[in-house]
Amino acid sequence: MAAIAILDDYQNVALRLADWSRLQAAHRIEVFRQPFADLDSAARALAGFDIIGIMRERTPFPRAMFERLPKLRLVVSTGKRNAAVDLAAARDHKVVVCATGGAGRATADLAFALMLGLSRHLVEEAHNMRSGRWQSTVGFGLGGLTLGILGLGNLGGQVAGIGNAFGMKVIAWSENLTDERARERGAERVDKDALFRCSDVISIHMVLSPRTRGLVGARELALMRPTALLINTSRGPIVDEAAVLAALREERIGGYGADVFDVEPLPADHPLRSEPRALLTPHIGYVTEETYRDFYAGMVAAIEAWLAGAPVNVMT
Repeated sequence: MAAIAILDDYQNVALRLADWSRLQAAHRIEVFRQPFADLDSAARALAGFDIIGIMRERTPFPRAMFERLPKLRLVVSTGKRNAAVDLAAARDHKVVVCATGGAGRATADLAFALMLGLSRHLVEEAHNMRSGRWQSTVGFGLGGLTLGILGLGNLGGQVAGIGNAFGMKVIAWSENLTDERARERGAERVDKDALFRCSDVISIHMVLSPRTRGLVGARELALMRPTALLINTSRGPIVDEAAVLAALREERIGGYGADVFDVEPLPADHPLRSEPRALLTPHIGYVTEETYRDFYAGMVAAIEAWLAGAPVNVMT
């Protein structure tokens, strides 16, 4: 019998959204709903498990974690990649790491929800309705505006398609983007500075790496129009949080819509939480029932395949 841990099931839905019955009949499964305070507390709680299922980039698995979990033989991560797992360390400790399917277009949808929330002051007006007030803001529409996309890959391409449907002019930049690739996605390739200068809304869709960490800093924010919106549904550290907070407080940009942060969960006393020009969501870009069903069904399939001696979607 294997001991199986499912981590970071914040909404308590993992066992409901996939068929775990075969695994439950033969193995012990324990679900952890709360994030661990630190690596030590995670290692203590997980020391007795052979298999751990993780939600991508919630609980980190650095080398120090693998060193503390001698029983561990399989990690299954939702999604196709997970920068929070040290794959070299997993190999060194003879731990197989498997992936599940991707997250569809849920994150692209949320990027536009944040754009609309900021442009139409939806939070403030919703609060007005609950408190008996009526119409205190004047918003603006997205049609006819310029949408700048940082990173025109799969998600960026989805956002470009939605932008075109809204009647926006779509421009894009990434280091290796070509004119042809941009045209295929309904966008015009521009250089990085032009994207920040010319966009009414900028949406980030890049993978976090040493090259993209801090990509949007004080210099880039200074190029933006004072009415422009910045949307980050990618990874928190791509944006310099201190720089964007200063830009918001000094009214040098129109607003910041963020679903991702340097530290997650975002600390309760973080200054972004009280910034009126920021619209924040708790990393829910991929958190839909459809995505979770795919993730957890993929986790079950990966565990069963590994137990049968034929692992699938191996990342190591």
